[in-house]
Amino acid sequence: MAINPNKKELIKNLLKKSILEKFQTYKPETQNMPFHYRLLGKDRMYLYSFIQSLNTTFGTSIYEPVALELAKDRFNVALTQVNAYPQISEGAQYTIQSLLDNLTSATRIPNKKEELGLLRQTCNKGVMRPVKLTRIDLWLETFENEIYLMDMKTAKPNIGNFKEYKRTLLEWAASEMARNPDVKIHTLIAIPYNPYEPKPYDRWTLRGLFDLEYEILVGKELWDFLGGENSYDDLLDSFELAGIELRPEIDRYFESFR
Repeated sequence: MAINPNKKELIKNLLKKSILEKFQTYKPETQNMPFHYRLLGKDRMYLYSFIQSLNTTFGTSIYEPVALELAKDRFNVALTQVNAYPQISEGAQYTIQSLLDNLTSATRIPNKKEELGLLRQTCNKGVMRPVKLTRIDLWLETFENEIYLMDMKTAKPNIGNFKEYKRTLLEWAASEMARNPDVKIHTLIAIPYNPYEPKPYDRWTLRGLFDLEYEILVGKELWDFLGGENSYDDLLDSFELAGIELRPEIDRYFESFR
């Protein structure tokens, strides 16, 4: 099932709106770079600076709204930036720390089904502790009452933070189990595209902490999951069309910096 034409048009216009709003709020860095300016041109340097600025907000201003629009037609509930349930049991906290210790020391192989089973056994053991967890970037509920909680990352997430990303996924699962021990829960890292294509996505430290089959969605796999088969290819078309229609506006904007 491809993205329907109305949805493609909506996504294209969403992309254009986001870029045009960025133009209105963007303020180029004021640092003087006389050699770069003379060699490459001030307009090109400002374009580079704009792209760098855009990259820092691409997740919240582009990927999340697009993901939400795709998921609305496929899921019973689709939300962005949801606060996680603010309690975890002492037993689950101990289980999470034990899992992380064993994974980082390579004495345990990642297995999400087993990890969720251990959390379910301890989700109500001991005192319930108040916690403030990382916000859920994308919250999805199927019509069969399964919940998918996604943490959307850049294409090359910071290797030094992988342990905390894993903790976040485990904590989200534990908090939802504290609310409902029988919940059907999936917690995942969502990566918008594969920078290594056509080779498989390769971020070697993912293998030691994450169950790649059940915890990581990358590129085409992610977008087709959200919107149905062929959504990734249709989405690329929407981005291309938005870029073509925006090109005169982009050229006009950066010409002013020459």
